[in-house]
Amino acid sequence: MSDVLTKTEGGLAILTLNRPAALHALTTRMCRDMTAALLAWRDDPAVNIVLIDHAEGTRGFCAGGDIRMLAESGAKDGAEARDFFCTEYRLNHLLHAYPKPIVALIDGVAMGGGVGISVHGPFRIATERTTFAMPETGIGLFPDVGGGWFLPRLRPSQTADSKEASGEVGMWLALTGARLKAADCMAAGIATHYVPSELLGAVRAQIAGACAAHDPMAALRSGLDALSESAGAPKELAADARARIDALFAHDSVEAIVAALASDGAPWSQAQLEALRTKSPQTLKVAFRQLRTGATLQTFADNMRMEYRIGARVVQRHDFLEGVRAVIVDKDNAPKWNPATLAGVTDAMLDEIFAPLPADEEWSPL
Repeated sequence: MSDVLTKTEGGLAILTLNRPAALHALTTRMCRDMTAALLAWRDDPAVNIVLIDHAEGTRGFCAGGDIRMLAESGAKDGAEARDFFCTEYRLNHLLHAYPKPIVALIDGVAMGGGVGISVHGPFRIATERTTFAMPETGIGLFPDVGGGWFLPRLRPSQTADSKEASGEVGMWLALTGARLKAADCMAAGIATHYVPSELLGAVRAQIAGACAAHDPMAALRSGLDALSESAGAPKELAADARARIDALFAHDSVEAIVAALASDGAPWSQAQLEALRTKSPQTLKVAFRQLRTGATLQTFADNMRMEYRIGARVVQRHDFLEGVRAVIVDKDNAPKWNPATLAGVTDAMLDEIFAPLPADEEWSPL
């Protein structure tokens, strides 16, 4: 059976992730199959809404990308890894620019690549089983799939129609790899609605019903708003923690953030500092520049072009190969980063990672 199931019924097109043994982690073939379906539905007048779901009975929505394949490719010529990034990022861009409403049911773990196929659509439904994270700095990668675009632009769900941003929440998530449950996903603006998993049947019925409306987008929004419940008080993004995030992660370098955390003295700040000390110094600086640059870019395509340049290079660098060895292969959780310190990661090294590729190797959208 295919790792991605597709079907249409009554104006609703459904993409179902179907690789449960790997928590639906994305492969290049899965990204291609999703892209092909979305392109066909984009121009099909019989399709009004797209739903992204996963096979029932599993605890993952999508755990990310095929990290082992990326590392194996990076240890060789990196061609297969670059093909994956190119294909996945085109899928991310297609979802971001899609002209029809997309609903993602984030009922379970959504990390890395799973974030990339859910967060760029207008409707993102969390449940009590939702866990969000961008944990890439812990394996020497970086928060890609559009992280440079959406993380600096996060807005609290309760003020989604205002200009209020979530301050430095995106930078905190990118650097620390912090995990968020549903209430915090709502507080950060990662999820737009919260519904207990026992009511997902009603949600699916409402989505299907909205397809027949004169204005499917308006009907969908109204119906989901009516079904959405309070996810409760945020834990990681309670007011005091958010104030510290905005103050301590607003500096102009990773070194300054580390120094601010070290001098703050609060237990929360010390916990963040300990988390940062386990991450790849190279990747911390890559993610920092990625988000600060991404915040200034004018288009999502510009951001994905930047991320492809980064991905094409870091996948073959020591820290990614070592991070995968330590965390995923040997599971000793004792990576030997190189450079081992932030001071060892020079601007020249970062310039090399972010530099344009040869014209015939640059990423482009579909």
